[in-house]
Amino acid sequence: MYWLYNILLLMYWASLIPVLIYRLIHEEGFYQRIKQSIGFLPDELKKKISDRHAIWVHAASVGEIVAASPIVREMRKEHPQEVIIVSVVTATGFRMAHQIIDGADGILYFPLDLPYLTGRILNIVNPKIIVLVETEIWPNFLRIANRKKIPIMMMNGRISQRSVSRYRLITFFTRHVLSSIRIFCMQSRIDAQYIIDIGADPNKVIVTGNTKYDQTYGIVTPEEKKKFLAELGFSESDYPIMIAGSTHKGETGSVYKAFSAIREKHPKARLIIAPRYIYQSDLVREEGRKYGITMAKRSEMKAGKKMDGPYEGVILDTIGELGRVYSLGDLVFVGGSLAHIGGHNILEPAAHAKPIVVGPNMFNFVEIYDLLSSRGACIMVKNEEEFIRTCVRIVDDRQMAENMKRHCIEIVQENQGATRRNLAELQKILDDLHAWR
Repeated sequence: MYWLYNILLLMYWASLIPVLIYRLIHEEGFYQRIKQSIGFLPDELKKKISDRHAIWVHAASVGEIVAASPIVREMRKEHPQEVIIVSVVTATGFRMAHQIIDGADGILYFPLDLPYLTGRILNIVNPKIIVLVETEIWPNFLRIANRKKIPIMMMNGRISQRSVSRYRLITFFTRHVLSSIRIFCMQSRIDAQYIIDIGADPNKVIVTGNTKYDQTYGIVTPEEKKKFLAELGFSESDYPIMIAGSTHKGETGSVYKAFSAIREKHPKARLIIAPRYIYQSDLVREEGRKYGITMAKRSEMKAGKKMDGPYEGVILDTIGELGRVYSLGDLVFVGGSLAHIGGHNILEPAAHAKPIVVGPNMFNFVEIYDLLSSRGACIMVKNEEEFIRTCVRIVDDRQMAENMKRHCIEIVQENQGATRRNLAELQKILDDLHAWR
């Protein structure tokens, strides 16, 4: 089956050659990204990690990096002498890793999952253990690492309902691929069952919780909040501040309508929209004009560009700020939920004790949503009309908002500790390695 996978992978990359050439010419940093992905690391990085028997933590993109951050932080405290490296797949993940992961000795791009390239990187790094964050299943990488007798574990494992549906079609293959993983530390009982359904050995699967509960994005001081407000051009008297995080195409119009309804009652209301894909920021600003709402871009503010006139909101078209900007909100909508995407991370606003509203499509975060909604910390709406009505109700009813805030922080505090449980399993493997040697 691996031969078919490799043929399909080669065909896929061959089909992307025109796109890759275009990006090499026009996208800054893309050459270095491709160079690393085919096994040519910068000399300085190579010197730091080559054959040092590192602990290799792989986190694909922004969401996985957020989950990996507390893992690496605590790993560094427990193992100060170990070499720790973090690999990513996307450019946004690479930038995010440099911003929020302090304990790593090196951050690199993950190799393209072709046998020679994967083998080359594994030979250079020669890690003592590989830690996959969430669900990063790369068949050649896992097979070659297993052949080299490098133990592999999954931390903070998560698998979406959509992914399960696809993997079930090839369970005969995924069962073999997953057999190389020594233990699966899954976020929830649902994720545990999903990974078993696609071929993981039930005896290797445990539930350790979600490390995102241990992330420190909830810690923003009053002074930092004041600074954020000033940088965005808002004042402390502005109320309410509505934040729409990780929005997708088709959701922005609903956000603007809800904000317009809020402003009718609260003229000093302000809006922050963080589109999931920042290249869509100009489209988001243009759509705002249709509703009579002027939006500034955070990237232009940071570059020192002044707005021509007053504005009602800010488009957060920067990487790595949303988790802390949530601290400014009086009402938070988490995107990907009105659109049929499956939702995004609602723990970030929950950690800041914010009233949260989501649409009907939260199938990628079922257990977290169930937990928050069961205590009234998060409200799901069925459609745009209900979304607008609910947003207005929350900002009008201060007691309701306070209750939602209180339940959020209670739930986050009750569920902290997943990082410790994941690292306890890592320690067992390291102890086995030391005993064997």
